[in-house]
Amino acid sequence: MRLLVVDDDADFRTELRELLETDGHIAAMASSVPKAIEHLEHDEVDVLITDLKMPRHSGLELLKEVRKRWPRTYVVLLTGYASVDTAIDAMKEGAFDYLRKPVRMDRVREVLRLVVQEREFEGQPGSARDPRAEAAELASSGEYQVLFLGPNPPVDGPHLKSAPFDPRRLDALRAFADSFLSEFPHPALVFAGVEELMACHRLEEVVEIIEGRGPLRVAFDPHRMPTAAAVALGSVVAVEEIHRTFEALASPIRRKVLARLEQGPVGFSDLLRVTGIRDEDSSKLAFHLHKLTETQLVGHEGDQYRLTSRGSASARLLADAVFLPSQGPGASRAFPAAPSR
Repeated sequence: MRLLVVDDDADFRTELRELLETDGHIAAMASSVPKAIEHLEHDEVDVLITDLKMPRHSGLELLKEVRKRWPRTYVVLLTGYASVDTAIDAMKEGAFDYLRKPVRMDRVREVLRLVVQEREFEGQPGSARDPRAEAAELASSGEYQVLFLGPNPPVDGPHLKSAPFDPRRLDALRAFADSFLSEFPHPALVFAGVEELMACHRLEEVVEIIEGRGPLRVAFDPHRMPTAAAVALGSVVAVEEIHRTFEALASPIRRKVLARLEQGPVGFSDLLRVTGIRDEDSSKLAFHLHKLTETQLVGHEGDQYRLTSRGSASARLLADAVFLPSQGPGASRAFPAAPSR
């Protein structure tokens, strides 16, 4: 990436530039805000790393100018412990992240990794979706009672209800969600406007609303919240998906189906034979196949069932998990037995 380091400390900016270049980046330096603006007017920069406190002009002033004139440039602030609150306020103004001095290079690498993730996320064609359409899609299946939390809610329907959305009243949103989702055996949650909640509450408080829900759809504006927070929210959603996947893999019958489908597409009657289920109990196999298709591990066309890309990854995971190295005397393990003498 192309980076610009802005700091009035010549030794510091030179050292940071050399470390960035060692990691393969193209790094330039500026000793002041006017010098930084002069550089930006002639050369494109992916990430600007600037000290918050400098003589005459501050990093906050530079941030505002960059957001106005070069909105595609990510700004990372350098700050001392006494200025952390100011740096956090600056993130609300559009700063991507901040680094505390003395700067650790592993932390710099982590921030730049998040920048890469952000750029990839924004560059994915079709990655932006309408949360109202997501809610309508879930509700139209008839399988779920869907709760929509967020601004600009869709019209309520037989399988869809919206909660009053006031980002300042997080407790009220949580109570409404708990009440609704506990009322139905198959609830789903579509959560929009997360960035508005993040402006008023801590990430941990927002996450509490969505943990343990599912199916779960979470929508946010990546330009209005820190990427680290977006990644954390994505991790919560991923955990829910992983949990559903492992639930689907818990049955030995479903594991047998995946193992057979690894060899190629196969029909229902062949799966009966592979799983050892009798013809008169075929509804049992149909139930398990429904679970596998519901979690998108298996797809089918007519009577032919096949693994999806997700199913293939799950089958590989199962094979690897059997011989995972275990730690400690209380760990569970599977292992080949040594021949007895």
